[in-house]
Amino acid sequence: MNQSNKRAYNFNAGPSALPLEVLEKAQQELVNFQESGMSIMEMSHRSATFEKVHNEAIFRLRKLFAIPNDYEILFLQGGASLQFTMIPMNFLKNGKTASYIMTGVWSEKAYKEAKLFGEPVQIASTKENQYRNIPTFDEIDVDTDDAYVHVTSNNTIYGTQWTEFPNTGEVPLIADMSSDIMSKPVDISKFDMIYAGAQKNLGPSGVTVVIARKDFLAKANSEIPTILKYSTHAESNSLYNTPPTFGIYMLGEVLKWIEEKGGLTAIAQQNEEKAKLIYDVIDNSNGFYTGHASKESRSLMNITFRVADEELEQQFLSEAKEAGFIGLNGHRSVGGCRASAYNSVPLETCKALSDFMIAFKTKHQ
Repeated sequence: MNQSNKRAYNFNAGPSALPLEVLEKAQQELVNFQESGMSIMEMSHRSATFEKVHNEAIFRLRKLFAIPNDYEILFLQGGASLQFTMIPMNFLKNGKTASYIMTGVWSEKAYKEAKLFGEPVQIASTKENQYRNIPTFDEIDVDTDDAYVHVTSNNTIYGTQWTEFPNTGEVPLIADMSSDIMSKPVDISKFDMIYAGAQKNLGPSGVTVVIARKDFLAKANSEIPTILKYSTHAESNSLYNTPPTFGIYMLGEVLKWIEEKGGLTAIAQQNEEKAKLIYDVIDNSNGFYTGHASKESRSLMNITFRVADEELEQQFLSEAKEAGFIGLNGHRSVGGCRASAYNSVPLETCKALSDFMIAFKTKHQ
């Protein structure tokens, strides 16, 4: 437990840590937002007050992430999981295939949904290696007639992350960036669509951000339900139906916080420092700790590792919990340990875990 503010050392994989400054501001404004006599959760999404909050969040996202003007920014609901369905429903037309690059469970789920609408293909996969690494570019063969290529930029369960993305040429590239969006600068122009659930780096659960090239959206199928068309939301500034108003407000406040921290270049540098603190302990432990991901594919967001033996691993997790570390259990499908060091996880929290890991090894080796 961080005694300075009695906050847990929060390594939850999602919903995950939020900036303390943002939480405190939301607490101050919760009951009476901008002297309106109402909470932001109580006011109409058609009101001028909320419209300003909504549009400022879009403006800050475009500015911070350097999103070109020929891209739409949408705030949707249903999480990234709904996007697994909406994408093929909108873009996988009859007679077309879509290529999926398999790097973990979320790639598998996206691929499974696409099979309901057409004939997706797996053009690369590291499943045989327990998803320990990202495919190399020479393993990826894109069909120039594909409707799109889909990648998952960061794999929370296995702790792997793309450092560079494949050049798909004229074939649209779509990325699920739910767990590393805005953790570093990205060249948006390489993608036709990026989507992300907010609950790891952007805010609380409930908001899904979609960033899509306008001319790509114009190619979508039209014979699908209204609420599931991207054009419906683009034409109404994401206000076709009642949006997750509190989530959008919080997203805007997190974006302000990123601005105050120096933007994405500064955030990226700190994320590298945070991850290094923990990876260095793993690498210098002489096998007491072992990482799941191959070094060249390691994620800066989700650090996955095992302890020397299963009994010690359970003791490690138990003692860590007693010491105030939350969320260190690995995903149930792979076990082990996982430290999720998203943007809002302070450097001091990662340093505390690094120190705890060193002390635990010294005591038990």
